[in-house]
Amino acid sequence: MTFFYYISDFIIPLIIFYIVAYALTEKISVYDEFVKGAADGLKTVLKIMPTLIGLMAAVGMLRASGFLDFVAKYLSGAAKLLHFPVQLIPLAVVRLFSSSAATSLALDIYKSYGTDSQIGLTASIMMGCTETVFYTMSVYFLTAKVTKTRWTLAGALLSTFAGIAASVVLAGMM
Repeated sequence: MTFFYYISDFIIPLIIFYIVAYALTEKISVYDEFVKGAADGLKTVLKIMPTLIGLMAAVGMLRASGFLDFVAKYLSGAAKLLHFPVQLIPLAVVRLFSSSAATSLALDIYKSYGTDSQIGLTASIMMGCTETVFYTMSVYFLTAKVTKTRWTLAGALLSTFAGIAASVVLAGMM
C-alpha cells in the first residue's frame, strides 16, 4: 500500500514533466500555449459565473427558508424504509442541480457528523457516485444543440439513484 503513496506523490509532477518534454520535442512554445489556455479558462469562468451565482443563491435561499428540511421530513418515512440516512436527503436533492452547492452541504455534514462517521462516508461516496443531472443536461443539450432527448432524463435519474444506493451499500449503512 505504501507503494501507491509514493506513486501518488510523484504522478502529477511526472505528468507535467511529460507534457513539457513532449512540447519541447515537438517545438511547441509551452508558455504561449499555457497563457492561451489560461485565457480560454478565464473566459469560460466568466461565462458560467452568473449561473453559479444564481444556483448558489437559490440553494442558499432553500436552506435558509427551511425548504430542504421540509423535504427531508416529508421523505423521511420512505428513506427509513430504504435504509437511507435522513440527514443526506437534502444532499441528494441538491446534488441533482448543483455540484458546488452539494459540496457546501457535504461540508456542513462533515462539520456536524465528522468525515469518518458513516453519514460522512456515505456523503463522500454519494458525491463521487452521482452527477448534477439537470445542470449537465442543460449545458450539454445547449452546447451540442440536441433536440431529441428521449430517455436521457430517465437514464440520468436512474443512474443517480443507483449511485445513491451504491453509496449506502458501500458505506455499510444497510
